[in-house]
Amino acid sequence: MVSIYLAEDQVMIAQALQMLLELEADFEVSGVATDGKTALNDILGSKPDVVLLDVEMPGMTGLEVAEQLALLKRSVKVIILTTFARQKYFEQAIKAQVAGYLLKDSPSETLISAIRSVLAGQTVYESRLVQGMFAAETPPLTKRELEILQVMQSVTTTKEIAERVFLAEGTVRNYISAILSKTGTATRLEAVMLAQKNGWI
Repeated sequence: MVSIYLAEDQVMIAQALQMLLELEADFEVSGVATDGKTALNDILGSKPDVVLLDVEMPGMTGLEVAEQLALLKRSVKVIILTTFARQKYFEQAIKAQVAGYLLKDSPSETLISAIRSVLAGQTVYESRLVQGMFAAETPPLTKRELEILQVMQSVTTTKEIAERVFLAEGTVRNYISAILSKTGTATRLEAVMLAQKNGWI
C-alpha cells in the first residue's frame, strides 16, 4: 500500500484530493494538514511514501517543508501541487530536490500517473516551467546529472558511462531517465544537444 500525505490549506480541495487518491486500490492517505508546520511534523513522524504539498500555506510554505525534508535527507518523494506557475517557485522546488511539480489545473489522471512515476524513481515536472528554465539558461539538473551529460558527449553505452563516473549501470540508467524527464527530451542525443545549446556542458 502506498502511503500519501496531503498538505493543502483549502479544505475542500484537500477533501477532493483525498477522495481521488483513495479511488486507487493501492493508495491510502495517511494524513492531511492545512499548514506547513503541522505537515512537516507529521511527515517526520509518520514517514509516508509520497507527500503532496501546496506552495502557499500558513506557518511554512510547501517549498520550505520540501527544503527541510531535503536538508534532513528524508527518502520521501515530494510532489508540489500548486495553482502558481511561477518560475521562481519552480526553481526553488528544483533546488529542494522535489520529485514532481504539477499545477492544480492538470487532469486527475496526470496526478495519479505522476505519483506512480516518482515512486519508480522518475521526476515529473510541468513542461511549461521546464521550458521557462531553459529560457533562463538555468539547468534543471543536479551536479551529478550534468556530469553524466558531459560524459554522454563522447560515450554512448550505459556500461561505458558507468565506468567513467564510477557508478553501477542501473544507477546510471536512473540518472539518464531523470535527465530525459527533466529536459523533456526523448533520446540521449537530444539531451546532449539541448545541454550544449544552452551552455550547460
